[in-house]
Amino acid sequence: MNPRREIWKLIEKRDVVELLHRSAVLHGHYCPGLALGVKGSYELVKRLGLRSEGMEDVLAVVETNNCASDGVQFVIGCSLGNNSLVFKDLGKTAFTLTERDGKGLRARVKNEASEQWSEKVEDFSNIFKKVVTKRAGDKEDKVKLLSLSEKASMVVVHTDPDKIFEFEEAQVKIPEYAPIHDSHICSECGEKVMATRTVEKDGNIFCLSCSDGGYSELTGFGIQKVGDN
Repeated sequence: MNPRREIWKLIEKRDVVELLHRSAVLHGHYCPGLALGVKGSYELVKRLGLRSEGMEDVLAVVETNNCASDGVQFVIGCSLGNNSLVFKDLGKTAFTLTERDGKGLRARVKNEASEQWSEKVEDFSNIFKKVVTKRAGDKEDKVKLLSLSEKASMVVVHTDPDKIFEFEEAQVKIPEYAPIHDSHICSECGEKVMATRTVEKDGNIFCLSCSDGGYSELTGFGIQKVGDN
């Protein structure tokens, strides 16, 4: 039994609104960015006819870790956890769907796309800047933002996709299937860790957080090096 059968039924029914509602459960709230991920992913799946089972035969590529990436993971079914999602830290709201032959379709949000919802949802841009950009405003402002964000999201899913996306064929460099690595025990913290994420020093094995070499961390700022001494 395919655990994603309900998602595929919604795609077959062209019910993008319900896809948005369900993806909001993952994302935590409605926003135009999430809706762009849902709408664009739906279009890629529909146009290519690909279905992911999370086994790395179908891959999605996202070019930033913004709200849209949650819509991509939910609709397409490619995620960081099943190794079918490739993250490129490019800062572009664009995503690609492909099979292992690397021949895919890329959806890029048009530069002027925000005009679609900012013009139709009065005061959305102002309240977004106040609450999100400036991290200001009170509780009422936040409630207003969440309400207007849902309305803006609905504008996105009901807008002609060619007004908000550029679609282009893409050739993707496909990574090898994710390997299975041995595990080691860190000499300092005693925790089990993937062998490829260890450092050997004076005959002892250390995890990256216990070593002095640092490690990479993905946050809202992108991929950054942490604790590199």
